[in-house]
Amino acid sequence: MTGAITMDKFYLITNPLKDQNNEVTEEIKAYIEQSGKVCHLSKKDEEGFILPGSVPENVQCAIVVGGDGTLIRAARELSGTALPILGVNMGTLGYLAEVERSNVKGALERLFRDDVDIEERMMLVGRVGGNFSHTALNDIVVCREGGLRLVHFHVYVNGVLLNSYQADGVIVSTPTGTTGYNLSAGGPVVEPTASMFVITPICSHSLNASSVVLSGEDCIEVEIGESRYGGVEHACVTFDGAKTLSLMTGDRVSVQKATDTTRLLKLGKESFMKIMREKMKGN
Repeated sequence: MTGAITMDKFYLITNPLKDQNNEVTEEIKAYIEQSGKVCHLSKKDEEGFILPGSVPENVQCAIVVGGDGTLIRAARELSGTALPILGVNMGTLGYLAEVERSNVKGALERLFRDDVDIEERMMLVGRVGGNFSHTALNDIVVCREGGLRLVHFHVYVNGVLLNSYQADGVIVSTPTGTTGYNLSAGGPVVEPTASMFVITPICSHSLNASSVVLSGEDCIEVEIGESRYGGVEHACVTFDGAKTLSLMTGDRVSVQKATDTTRLLKLGKESFMKIMREKMKGN
């Protein structure tokens, strides 16, 4: 989905570990304000999370200074706001943060001229029991917790057992996330605007443990099985590698397509395959 929008009020989110002296952040803020626009800096708590309720209601775009990890975190925290996001890459291998530091002013001029497109990216929502839920842009991973051992994971799709894995964990990935942990675990890469799940076991103790690609309308459940001798097993679930919840035998993580999407501002017209080919050179 694409479309032109008018922007003159911006919300700036910075990773201080990437922009240590706020040099790029201040450059962006100054350029926006010198152009007669409004720029709000994000307000964060001691752990670096955006303070709830602190995002101004009238902003039209979030600019994220950092890398893909910073943008993914911002996408989760901005879930529900419908704010389109533009990423400024201060890292190395950036698929999502497409603006390089050397081209920041040119990118801002494109925003001012409404010369951008919006790309919708599917998100996940994971639930455990009736009291815990959290969203993810890349993936939800259910994995062993503690020592080096294989754990039994039972994967259900729409209530029907798909497979049982004896593995380090199971990745449930969005198309956006297929170039991340899923790719490292041997999973396929999917065009990022598609609507589907990719399930990939991590270090499965099997000769036939291929990834499975499912419709984005399916409901996936990952259940923690018993230990080898029938005892209680311990595991955990992570959301984009961050939010963690401990699990034990019998617990189930339910994963579905989220109602919200991440709306990425796109300046370039290059195909995803070309971008991936360029980014993966030498890796």
